[in-house]
Amino acid sequence: MTEKIGDIKLELQGALGIEDYQLFCKKHEDDTRAGVIKLVESAKKHITVIENEKKRLYEMRTYERLHADKKYICGIDEVGRGPLAGPVYAAAVILPADAEILYINDSKKLSEKKREELYREIYDKAISVGIGFSDHNRIDEINILQATYEAMAKAVSNLSVKPDVLLIDAVHIPQLEEYKQESIIKGDAKSVSIAAASIIAKVTRDHLMAELDDKYPGYGFAHNKGYGSADHIEALKKNGPCEIHRRSFIKNFI
Repeated sequence: MTEKIGDIKLELQGALGIEDYQLFCKKHEDDTRAGVIKLVESAKKHITVIENEKKRLYEMRTYERLHADKKYICGIDEVGRGPLAGPVYAAAVILPADAEILYINDSKKLSEKKREELYREIYDKAISVGIGFSDHNRIDEINILQATYEAMAKAVSNLSVKPDVLLIDAVHIPQLEEYKQESIIKGDAKSVSIAAASIIAKVTRDHLMAELDDKYPGYGFAHNKGYGSADHIEALKKNGPCEIHRRSFIKNFI
């Protein structure tokens, strides 16, 4: 009995990875019906996309391969240096050498939906994840750069294992001189470890800002995340600052 095209389409939709697409093509490549031919072509396109993604990931592991003699390679990144309100967050992530997380990238290059998906996958596959932050008061007290360093140091201290080397996006962390550090310009797009840290830090802070939107309504924290969007600045001028605004950042608006 000939399999219905609708059932074959559902089979393709249920494919989860490159092996599933390859099996699908092998199973249906001799079917001469136009609808099935199109489905096989679609599966082949998925295979090409995944193969290209694997090549991109290989390039993103360049720095990790340079430290292949190290057991625990830790990526570090931060989020929230620019906002007018809320904390700065940092994440430290140690991935297994063989971890394959397709489509991982600089968090700024990903949609919110994709970040959320990768956030869960990173937590599932990571050897260890550490989170650190400095709140608005600390930022005002010691300045944003020093507060960022402190958040990064806290993230490393919250790891369950001690890293052998730190891969860091663009900076050197004075508080972590005991560790070998490698600063990589635009590291969140060049290293899978740093990219993982950027996603964890971004999603963690975004979740917090959504919660703070309920506590401090009227500023749009759920969507602007504390950054100086037009509606945020308008609300700041109209209502004045709330508890979590960085006083050192809002002098021009109040």
